[in-house]
Amino acid sequence: MTTSAADYLRRLGSDRRPDLPDTTAGTLRLDVREDGHTEHWYLTIADQRVQVTRSADEADLVVRADRAVFDQLATGQLHPAEAMERNEATVQGDIRLFMLLRRIFPGPAGARHPRKAAGKRSGPR
Repeated sequence: MTTSAADYLRRLGSDRRPDLPDTTAGTLRLDVREDGHTEHWYLTIADQRVQVTRSADEADLVVRADRAVFDQLATGQLHPAEAMERNEATVQGDIRLFMLLRRIFPGPAGARHPRKAAGKRSGPR
């Protein structure tokens, strides 16, 4: 099943997200380009929560990419750093916030957290 970035962001609740550092706060604007126009998504991060609105306001970090790139991020098919390395996404502002995208968007299908995977090892070390 495919999920668009827009669908993913609309469903992203403002529940507490323990995977986000509790001391991190800031704003991100995602500029999603398609067919000559840009759609803006504004994320406010504070107290391990992410609030999503639609706004073109200034942000601590602005990430620009084509819709296809954001859709791949939303399905876990593409890591944010990989998109930047391939020059498929441009980043302007506080790069520390950019690294939070890997915690906001899902990881690859079937991926497990390294600590949980290591805890499942069988036998003595």
